[in-house]
Amino acid sequence: MGLTKGQRVDYAGLEARRLQAAKLFEQGLSQAAVSRKLGVKPASVCRWHRAWESGGKPALRRKGAAGRKARITAAQLHQLENALLKGPRAHGYHSELWTLERIGALIEQSFGMHYYRGHVWKLLRKMGWSVQRPALRAKERDEAAIATWRKTRWPAKKRRYAAETVDCPHR
Repeated sequence: MGLTKGQRVDYAGLEARRLQAAKLFEQGLSQAAVSRKLGVKPASVCRWHRAWESGGKPALRRKGAAGRKARITAAQLHQLENALLKGPRAHGYHSELWTLERIGALIEQSFGMHYYRGHVWKLLRKMGWSVQRPALRAKERDEAAIATWRKTRWPAKKRRYAAETVDCPHR
């Protein structure tokens, strides 16, 4: 039984369960009994028992954060966010649109680290940023004229359409 997407691992809970198994081993319970009592697979209990026999309770403690250490520091993330807030034009781009490629180039230029698009996206999410797509609207768009049309002409068209569809046998 694995984790669903987006679900976080409870490392403290896992450690507590291993330490609970150590207490049960000390009481003389068999591996099978510990497996049943804690509701874990026998293979895990076997691995824990081996570690407990060779190193005691400390061998079952958490080893630290899993995975590779982040290359970019918290201070550098703060610098990156400040640079992003200045906007793409401040960094020589011709539009006000940040892309993952542009942000990756900014990271490489600023900190000398190359990040692929997917990793740039992970950094942005870590910073609390989200996808922002620009609204595709014509530059000539006249909001006042649209509001007037919606108030005056749209209700009449809507009524006419409703009257036409009432008689339609296929709807």
